[in-house]
Order: sequence, then structure tokens, then C-alpha cells
Amino acid sequence: MVASSGPVVDHRRLADAFGDEVTLLVEASRGLAPETPVPTCPGWTVGDTVRHVGSIYRVAQAWLIDGERPREWQRGPAAGQSDESYVRQGYADLREILDFHDPDGPAASWWPQDRTYGFWYRRMTHDTTVHRVDVEGAGGATWSGVAADTALDGVDEALMLWFGHRLSRLGLRGTHAGEVGVCTGGHGWLVSAGPDETAVHRCPEPEARDARAVVSGEPEAVYLWLWGRNRPGGVDVAGDDDADGQLWALMRLATR
Repeated sequence: MVASSGPVVDHRRLADAFGDEVTLLVEASRGLAPETPVPTCPGWTVGDTVRHVGSIYRVAQAWLIDGERPREWQRGPAAGQSDESYVRQGYADLREILDFHDPDGPAASWWPQDRTYGFWYRRMTHDTTVHRVDVEGAGGATWSGVAADTALDGVDEALMLWFGHRLSRLGLRGTHAGEVGVCTGGHGWLVSAGPDETAVHRCPEPEARDARAVVSGEPEAVYLWLWGRNRPGGVDVAGDDDADGQLWALMRLATR
């Protein structure tokens, strides 16, 4: 369950970040062969990753146009269309819809806690960011970085949406009771899991630091740790190792 919803930064900031991330993703993919493996997405190539992002933009469009989970959409480039064009066209079409509406306006989504147009700004921004990091890593490039405010919102989304909502939809629980405080950027979250439920809520950072296990670090580092993209040593993991490990494992299941 979740105790609250909505982004922790302004929707306009997420809209700007969304456009920036599309550009970074395209630029990162240009110098790589489409068949280049992506280590952070086992079994995927750079081409697979880029096309996935373009496909997700069309899924979001269909949700907004049809008002329900789509069954059909353009899952890959049209004949003669490049992967880059597929991504850019999908982004342009989606932005046209999003920019026409107030982010707080009602819209279909797959999260009951946030059925607004803003949900899609947020979800598409973070989906693009994570896969941009994947593609940069596939080429051995230094990550372009994630702005602290965007990363902070990404931490919140990873915990509130994926851990707090997605796990229960998948019918997944922890194997033992454990609570973890997640701390970054002056914000805190308490995350608990066990055989009975998974739960998360926002809280003051000092309250989160009182948990028996604590994960902390800079917003970018914590964000990428939650998504399984951070390099070793990127975050400080302290306290109950079993609770920290369970959070990590459950996040891998929630975000796969």
C-alpha cells in the first residue's frame, strides 16, 4: 500500500527533463551498433532498448486516447523508419497530447493513486532516464548524470509506485518482516515488507534514519540503486543486512 502519491517536483520540471532525456538517449545510441549488448538489461541489445522506449511512448498515448489499458499499438519502427525516428515520433505525438492538458487533469493510468496526465509525464521521464543510463553504460560512456531534483522524484516514484503498488499487483511479499529507511536529499521514506504486506510512506528524514536498516546517499545514487543500475559503493547501506537485501530483491521483482 502507499500513503500518498504525486511527484515531489513540479510537473513542468518533469516535462523539461523528459525532453532532455529523449535527446540524451538518442545521442547515446547513435555511436553504438544496435546489436550491442546492454549489461543492465540481460538479453537486451541497444536496439531492443531504444525500441522499447519508443513502444512505451505509444502505450502511454493509447492509454490517454482510449482511456484504458491498450491491447494493440505500434510495437516497432514502420518499414523504412529508423529506431531514432521511431523514438522521436513517439515522443512528439505523446507530448502533443500531454501539453494540451493540465497535468492535474483526470486521465486514465495504471495507478489508482494518480490518475492524471501528470502521471504520464512522470512515468515517461523516469522510464526514459533509466534506459538512457542503460544505453550509455552499454557503450562504456560516462553517465551524463541525473539532476538532483529529477533523481529525488525518481526515488519517490520507485518506492511509492513500484514497491508500494506494483508488488501487491504481482502478488509478491517479503519472506520475513523488515523495515528500511531510505534517505536522500533531505527526504525520507519508511519501507516495510514481510509475509503479510509490503508498504511504504514518506516521512521526515530523521524518522527514516531511525529504522533498523538504512539506505542513503546522493539522490542520483539512491535512484539508480533502487533501479539496479548503480555501481558498487554508490550508496551507504547500514544496519540490518537482511532487510536491505530484501528491499533490493523485491525492487528487482517489481521493476523487471
